[in-house]
Amino acid sequence: MAQMARDDTKGRRSIGRAVSKALAVVALGGLLAACQADELGYGPKHLRPVSAEVKRAMARLDMDKTSPIMLRIFKEESELEVWKQTKSGRFALLETFEICKWSGKLGPKFKEGDRQAPEGFYEITPALMNPNSSYHLAFNLGFPNRFDQAHDRTGSHLMVHGACSSRGCYAMTDAQVQDIYALARDSFRGGQRSFQVQAFPFRMTAENMARHRDNEHFEFWQMLKRGYDHFEVTKVPPKIEVCEKRYVFDATPLVEGVPFRARAKCPAYDIPDSIEVAVARKQQQDAEQFEQIVLAEARAEKRRAQLAALFGGGTDDDETQADAAGNGAQDGPAQGATATATADQSAPAAQPGPATQTAFAPERDSGGGFFGRLFSGFGGGDAQAAAEGAGDPNAPRPAVKPQ
Repeated sequence: MAQMARDDTKGRRSIGRAVSKALAVVALGGLLAACQADELGYGPKHLRPVSAEVKRAMARLDMDKTSPIMLRIFKEESELEVWKQTKSGRFALLETFEICKWSGKLGPKFKEGDRQAPEGFYEITPALMNPNSSYHLAFNLGFPNRFDQAHDRTGSHLMVHGACSSRGCYAMTDAQVQDIYALARDSFRGGQRSFQVQAFPFRMTAENMARHRDNEHFEFWQMLKRGYDHFEVTKVPPKIEVCEKRYVFDATPLVEGVPFRARAKCPAYDIPDSIEVAVARKQQQDAEQFEQIVLAEARAEKRRAQLAALFGGGTDDDETQADAAGNGAQDGPAQGATATATADQSAPAAQPGPATQTAFAPERDSGGGFFGRLFSGFGGGDAQAAAEGAGDPNAPRPAVKPQ
């Protein structure tokens, strides 16, 4: 009996050891699964560090791991830029990613279901980050923002995400959104409460504005360009306010505590003189370049019309003959105009009407600040009228028209 008891005890111990081993194997398997690598790294995807390439770029540009970030999106160029604060306090371009897909066309989003990717200025808070997205990783743009709401625009779940698939979103590859998400996460850890996303139809240059001057969204893009210019001259994300259904940048109410309300009249406000003057200078330079481009296109159209009348068609050979005979336009392209605007015979004709007016007249300073005292407006007048007198170098310039 004693022997049987000993054998029974030994058997139970043997079974216990077998069960323990099995449980250990299961636990180890679970641990290995949790640490299993995929093509983008180890561990939970939302906790992974930025790529080695981005780390090297941050070190080269004198950036802390947790310093603030800002994003700029350009639809036409299909590019997403990540800007990050350096130890100087200004922002520098850290990385440019090619957008995998965006849906719709150039122009803002208006309503739910139109499959348009938004344009405008958006603030991304930690609550808008989605570590469990079915599109690898994602963050919500927060559409509609105050400006969108003031214009009764509707839509939801507008994201920047991975998986390279878009229905109104900006879609990146999984590897790209992995880095973008990690940079945003680290900036929140460093104390940034929200980061700004500036979404534009294209790079807001004078050339691009002139090329799209007849678009139905041109006036909206002029407003976006002002915010673009604020960042261009300061390399610091502008403070965004909305009043009278429009964006206002880097504005401080003259009466403390008076709020900006999206649908209400703007309160009297001021913009720091250094920013106001720098933006005004940039907008004036762009306005002059815009006008030169429009004039150059008007000259090219006039030359084509002359050739068509003389030769029944405007071929390059005919144009050469006309110039040799003194029948072509005698004056060259406007100083500073782009070469393609004058040499390219397929350039579109300048269209009459308000859209051909100089594009970048400055916003009036409601607060009567330095800029309001210094300038009451600048920029060219009617470009078509100027084009009609372009052949006469002594022709008077058109009168300035405040926008």
